[in-house]
Amino acid sequence: MKRIAPIARILLGLAFVVFGVNYFVPFLPQPGTPPPAEAMTFLGAFVGAKYLALIKVVEIASGLALLANRFVPLALALLAPILVGITWFHAMLEPSGIAVPLVLVALELVLARAYRAAFAPMLRARVAPAEPQPSAHRLGDSALQSAA
Repeated sequence: MKRIAPIARILLGLAFVVFGVNYFVPFLPQPGTPPPAEAMTFLGAFVGAKYLALIKVVEIASGLALLANRFVPLALALLAPILVGITWFHAMLEPSGIAVPLVLVALELVLARAYRAAFAPMLRARVAPAEPQPSAHRLGDSALQSAA
């Protein structure tokens, strides 16, 4: 797993950076056949509401975080619902393109397993809110009082 996780992280990060940037600056070849009408209707609503642009910004930011090996659990958490949507879209509306989303889901699952300790706290059934911690910068703090 020590060798697989970094490879999966880099591949997933690259995929989301490339596909995210391609939305704003198209450089990948377009498929020869147009998508089905239902798929175009679905995508048209996302594009028209500028929602797809927001999703692509999140994809790029998360992909860059994965490539930089920073905030990896957060990036995985942000990408998980996007991957569910992409996979569902292809399964229901554009089955010919399902291979890439399935590979991306597999990479996400490998990484989720590798970083499972980071996800364990949010998977507990009951958690109490954290108590505020005293700050050394507050007036009246014992450290400030002892200095006076």
